[in-house]
Amino acid sequence: MITIQHGFKFGLLSLLLASFSALCLAKTIKSAPLVSIPTHDAFINNIAQHCGKAFEGQVVVDNEPSPAFQNRLVMHVRVCTETELQIPFHVGDDASRTWIITKTGSGLSLKHDHRKKDGSDDPLTMYGGHTLDAGYAEMQSFPADQYSKELFVKTGIAQSVGNTWQMFIYPEKFVYRLVRQGREFRVEFDLTKSVDAPSAPWGYAD
Repeated sequence: MITIQHGFKFGLLSLLLASFSALCLAKTIKSAPLVSIPTHDAFINNIAQHCGKAFEGQVVVDNEPSPAFQNRLVMHVRVCTETELQIPFHVGDDASRTWIITKTGSGLSLKHDHRKKDGSDDPLTMYGGHTLDAGYAEMQSFPADQYSKELFVKTGIAQSVGNTWQMFIYPEKFVYRLVRQGREFRVEFDLTKSVDAPSAPWGYAD
């Protein structure tokens, strides 16, 4: 009986020590700094200085014109943290699009969060890309990532696997650009004059 009690106490002590070690490790991992490089930091900061503001834009290049983009175009730098920017892109009354730029520790990620009017995910959502190099404080490129390529093939738009998205931020304008072989789309937003901020995009709350 004594042996059993000692064995039970030893087992309980081992379990407590293991739990404590796991907790310490989790805290260590959670508190580890998210590394970044100066050009990525500067790019995020250059956009974040406009946080809370909205700006009107216009299509300046589109070799496959869509009637939808003849509506009023507004970008809203809506949410800014040290590691993420959320920028809804309103096309007329369509509030389905939000650009999400995130520091990943190995660069910057750009995702397109597309929602339906009821807030649910669009079948074609969270596609985007990841930086492959340092880029510049004023410009970053995001070639399509593997998730996006598989999504494009699955949804019947395999031509989009070659997509690269680019964003430019200058004192007087912000540019969103999509390029691939045979395709270019570019919208420029005037940063010299803000407009009234729109309501929250679909799937988000004010």
